[in-house]
Amino acid sequence: MLDHVLIWINGRRHEIRGREAFRSLSDYLRRELGFVGTKIVCSEGDCGACTVLVGRVAADGSRLVYRPVDSCIQFLFQLDGTHVVTVEGLGGEADPSPVQQAMIEHHGSQCGYCTPGFVVAMTGLLEERDHLDDTAMRCGLTGNLCRCTGYSPILEAGRLVDVSQHERIEQRFPSNTMIGENERRRRESIEVTAAWDDERHTFISPPDLEAALKAIDAHLQATLVAGATDIGVRINKSLAVPSIILDLNRMEELAEARIENDELVLGARANWTTIADLCRDAIPEFHKIISVFGAPQIRHVGTIGGNIANASPIADSLPFLHVMEAVLELRSVHDAREVNINDFYKGYKKFDLRPGELISRIRVPLPTEEELLKLYKVSRRRDLDIACFTAAIRLRLDGETISRAAIAFGAVGPTVIRARKTEAFLQGREFTEQTMREAGKIAVTEITPISDVRGSAEYRYHLTRNILTKFWYETVTTTAIAGV
Repeated sequence: MLDHVLIWINGRRHEIRGREAFRSLSDYLRRELGFVGTKIVCSEGDCGACTVLVGRVAADGSRLVYRPVDSCIQFLFQLDGTHVVTVEGLGGEADPSPVQQAMIEHHGSQCGYCTPGFVVAMTGLLEERDHLDDTAMRCGLTGNLCRCTGYSPILEAGRLVDVSQHERIEQRFPSNTMIGENERRRRESIEVTAAWDDERHTFISPPDLEAALKAIDAHLQATLVAGATDIGVRINKSLAVPSIILDLNRMEELAEARIENDELVLGARANWTTIADLCRDAIPEFHKIISVFGAPQIRHVGTIGGNIANASPIADSLPFLHVMEAVLELRSVHDAREVNINDFYKGYKKFDLRPGELISRIRVPLPTEEELLKLYKVSRRRDLDIACFTAAIRLRLDGETISRAAIAFGAVGPTVIRARKTEAFLQGREFTEQTMREAGKIAVTEITPISDVRGSAEYRYHLTRNILTKFWYETVTTTAIAGV
């Protein structure tokens, strides 16, 4: 068993032991290594000032794939075998990278505090494409906030980057040595223990699912961590590190994402970037929701299993999973079973997960051509915002008659709510505006919204009542245009 985390940072090898392994990546970069270009502002993954590139071994083992992530909510115990590149690793005063040079020449910086995060995020975009246009930047930079420039000079700098001089990260930092050492380590478990403030802390990083299930069985109170986009915020704000952490980031079998037998098959560790790419053509309605799920830095690490297990009634993915009757595969060292997601939640933050069990896989039937499916998210901002209201509506028509209905609402109760009475009312009725208006009146009797900073209870009642009529107008217009 290994007693340290191995990380490369700007090409240099670092073995991290003891308490250091429990620190956030941004804290380690700034305090231990002096890489102060990585700025800390929000400590919750909202502003992007702390953006770094994290390279992980590709599925085929041939190279490292680099993605921008928020280093403030990534912890060193999650990052074994990765290569972290900070803004200092991209270039300096004497040899700025083409992105850095463009930001200088086109005045993309004022106070400069957010600038390193923008430079790293833009460099990350150039890992995937040969140039930066407005579409790529307006999507790829949604996780980077600037209070000075109004963004126009930043976008101008991106458009005018001299890409002929740009080096991919693999060119700047060849990965053969890193990949070779990772290959030698990948079958070993990691366990690190440290004590501070009179408390003992342990993290365990198993190499595969079998070892993980044994570890969970031995430590039933362990906190499971994959993307850490939620627990990272809680640790930063409360300064309370769990006593036992089980890290899932080295288990490749939990990262699967594929379409098979008309189902979306997702390992619990599949991240939202991978899922979005898979759903772009297969389930465009779900892709639309995923594309405004957090920001790229969050989607690159946040996982579907974490979204489900976090059990938030405002989770963007859950209404879709409910109406599609997604099946959760639950594994323990003793057993394996399947649970429909509609039966999984038993109350606020309570679910049908037995001691020692892990969500290992999610299977989601694909919508058929005969079905109408719409997903809705209402929030004050389009990007990087928490929902005030979510909904998923799935109807199957037999001519003009509704033969089947599935409706789920989020942010209107302690859990995502399947509107069973509304579904029963719709079945067998003609698909008309009047029918959907009547259904909206029934739907409001099935929810129990509260007022909070994102919206009043009354506003949520109005949204619930009207969303079914909106669905009718949108689907009727769409089918008319399509000639159906």
